[in-house]
Amino acid sequence: MADLDFLPLNELVLKVERDASFSRTEMPGGASTRRYFRIVFSSGKSAVAMFVPEGGKPEEIHKAAEHRRWPFLEVRELLASCGVDVPRILAEDTDRGWLLLEDLGDDTLANVLSAYPAKKAALYTQAVTDLARAQARLSTLPDDCVVKTRSFDDDLLRLEIDHFREWGLDARGKSLGPSDRALFDGIASRLAKRISALPYGFTHRDYQSRNLMVRPSGELTWIDFQDALLGPRVYDLVALLNDSYQEFDRPFVEARLDEFAATAKLSRTEREALELQFDLVTVQRKLKDAGRFVFIDRVKQNASFLRFVSPTVAKVKSALTRLSARDEDMSALGEILARVLPDE
Repeated sequence: MADLDFLPLNELVLKVERDASFSRTEMPGGASTRRYFRIVFSSGKSAVAMFVPEGGKPEEIHKAAEHRRWPFLEVRELLASCGVDVPRILAEDTDRGWLLLEDLGDDTLANVLSAYPAKKAALYTQAVTDLARAQARLSTLPDDCVVKTRSFDDDLLRLEIDHFREWGLDARGKSLGPSDRALFDGIASRLAKRISALPYGFTHRDYQSRNLMVRPSGELTWIDFQDALLGPRVYDLVALLNDSYQEFDRPFVEARLDEFAATAKLSRTEREALELQFDLVTVQRKLKDAGRFVFIDRVKQNASFLRFVSPTVAKVKSALTRLSARDEDMSALGEILARVLPDE
């Protein structure tokens, strides 16, 4: 994007600083097309500029909604109104694709864990209790809320599982034979229906260590929430505690599930159901992630996520092992993956 127009950014800076002179440095991005720049003003203060190449056009998943404002801005307002810590908006020109945001620094949860591993338990306790409280406050959504316009239905859940088959298997030369393919397709359809029947509510959709910022106070700030939708209440717990970028042992995960259940005031029966739901959604979500990492490499020419494919498949296999004793579909899926991906 050598021809990126920075004129709107210059105008945004004038809205927040009298002196329009500033320096900008592009920040590392993720898998999306959004670009981020750290802006340092002549006063020494800083901000983050977010550029969305599509400008005022909604992203693909939001095209049917035709909302007046970007989903990022709508969801941000919703979260802020419920007491969730989100970045402040300093200025905006969404028609030309720009936002100027509060600079939260570089301390993602992932970065802090790398530098201070001893803080892991405390930070994840904070993350699961924050999530439980936010879900309670978001249990009733405004009728015109963008989140209510989309959800994880059977089709989307199944599409994500097929994404794994297409990219996690076929694209890597590990295609299923006819009998395994038929078995896989049947399991995928039934799994999607089972997940869509779970209790639904507000879902961040990517609540994980790279999308939580750690403030100096230790508070966690949510970012990258523009794709929020209605989904299984356990979905964000799966994203957090089976994060492809982190490794946790089972006792650590179960302790965090206990903390979530206590904050959410779940009964003993609900806590037991939560564990089953967690494993079912892990299978669906982590299959999608494994396929997505290959897709990002092959289609977007970004190989940086490939190293997470094997650990992500391992998380699926671990969940399948726990489920297999009482679930024929999950036992069969485990056998398929063992045959086609024996080393992952």
